[in-house]
Amino acid sequence: MPPSENPSIPTFPVRDASALYRASQVRALDRRAIEEFWIPSATLMARAGKMAFQTLRRYWPKINRIAIVSGLGNNAGDGYVVARLAHDAGFRVRVFQVGEASRLQGDALLAYQALLATGTTPLPMTVGCLEDGGDEVIVDALLGTGLKGEVRPPFREAIAEINRRAVPTLAVDVPSGLCTDTGSVLGAAVRATVTVTFVGNKVGLFTGEGPAYAGHVVFSDLDIPPEVYLPLVPTTQCLDLKALPYWLPQRHRTAHKGHFGHVLVVGGAPGYAGAARLAAEAAARVGAGLVSLATHPDHAAQIAAMRPEVMVHGVTKGDDLALLLERATVLVLGPGLSCGAWGLSLWKAALATKRPTVLDADALNLLAEHPKEREQRDWVLTPHPGEAARLLGCSVADIQADRCATLGSLVQRYGGTWVLKGAGTLVGSDRLSVPGLCPVANPGMASGGMGDVLAGVLGGLMAQGVPAQEAACLGVCLHAEAATCASIAGERGLLASDLMPHLRTLVNPSPSVRKKKKSNKQHK
Repeated sequence: MPPSENPSIPTFPVRDASALYRASQVRALDRRAIEEFWIPSATLMARAGKMAFQTLRRYWPKINRIAIVSGLGNNAGDGYVVARLAHDAGFRVRVFQVGEASRLQGDALLAYQALLATGTTPLPMTVGCLEDGGDEVIVDALLGTGLKGEVRPPFREAIAEINRRAVPTLAVDVPSGLCTDTGSVLGAAVRATVTVTFVGNKVGLFTGEGPAYAGHVVFSDLDIPPEVYLPLVPTTQCLDLKALPYWLPQRHRTAHKGHFGHVLVVGGAPGYAGAARLAAEAAARVGAGLVSLATHPDHAAQIAAMRPEVMVHGVTKGDDLALLLERATVLVLGPGLSCGAWGLSLWKAALATKRPTVLDADALNLLAEHPKEREQRDWVLTPHPGEAARLLGCSVADIQADRCATLGSLVQRYGGTWVLKGAGTLVGSDRLSVPGLCPVANPGMASGGMGDVLAGVLGGLMAQGVPAQEAACLGVCLHAEAATCASIAGERGLLASDLMPHLRTLVNPSPSVRKKKKSNKQHK
């Protein structure tokens, strides 16, 4: 199937919030709109300020007192437009200036002068200035996407003042101090309630520390023509589950278990039986026809009693896997495996088969110790930042400093399909030109066993014929959405096993979804 017809491979729709860009790319889009499509830069600023003000009124419709903190660049100009519009709408507006206003230039200076004409004069930003004004929302228009290096005084102190106030904050384009390329905090950053961002959605708002600082993200293309976007390939693209009915269509009434693959989970050293069991059950819950589990003999009988649908086999060494490997369609290697002699023996035997494989947990740690095994290609590897650091021989801080670059390094060094877990999980492969990003963030997933469930989900999708790359793109979204459904009762205390009933529901789309899919096929 050509990539353009494959619904789970990211494409690059124009003017689409799912396309994510680096700051330099957004600046290129700005230049193209201004220079090639004759949209005055002042017009773009006016539209940005208007959109920010409309977003403020939409999220906080009953407020009438706001404080705007502005810097010296175009981001400040957007803030001045917000202040002028709020003044005209009858708001009580306070504007605080960080840096000398005499340094303002271009469109930002014009917006500043238009604000002065309303009778509103910005005040200098001082310690405690936000405390006694009764402001109901703070607008952060301090620093934009052009920030390089760590935030320096007096901007750092201004960020601290904003964060000190216990009122909602609207960030204009990007929370000040957040790197829009990587999602890392440049020394200090505004913790926004809502971020309204313009022209192109920024990668850093959705990965790394971005989700914790950006809050809810609202995107506006500022009505620039779709043609502006055509030459530019995004850095990443947000993934979702809309392609799931394509890859998991309604089953034939005469289908049997042999049609949906056989997953073999290999793992569960003494003390880690739960990890292997979670992976096996997840593979079954997303629809694998058969699921086997090769685990340590000490707890094989216990797992079989707890989940009788899984065929559990106690194995003592790699040679014991031969018959199980021959029968398997897909392997899930690593949950609870351990890096000792028992785990290493099973790991080597499993990789020697060249079966499609999901590598997780200790299978990744063993790969870091034995990198010569990297000639395997039909695999999906699912590291968290610590495991990725071991695989690349660097620190976790290096991994988190630029997660997109980390993903590229992993793909280049080891091949295959990679799932770099964490807030804003990334998916990339040696066949995928534009990596995918799962935008669903749920802190309830910060509990033991979640990664084991994800590994089982990926194996279960692959067993049903979903190619590795597509299984990774869909699987991370399926896993995150199940966690979101399970967190309705509360994020704190969410267990990995709580995802199981929601996984089953999600892989069985409603009749209305199937009817729409059938109608689309007939239309084509």
